[in-house]
Amino acid sequence: MNAHTLERIETKIAFLERANAELSDVVFRQHGEIEALRAQIAALAARVEAAQSDTGAHTQEEERPPHY
Repeated sequence: MNAHTLERIETKIAFLERANAELSDVVFRQHGEIEALRAQIAALAARVEAAQSDTGAHTQEEERPPHY
């Protein structure tokens, strides 16, 4: 193997290592974002469920007349 071939291989390895590190950082950041979104979805689902279960709990005094 001559010096030029070895240099090309080393350059490709360095590029691949840098690309791998950048992709790893992106995946790590996206994982955090996905976890935050999952928490938001769970909170919203709980709010929707709570709102749906509260709809039948109103008394006649709490409901608006039909002309409102």
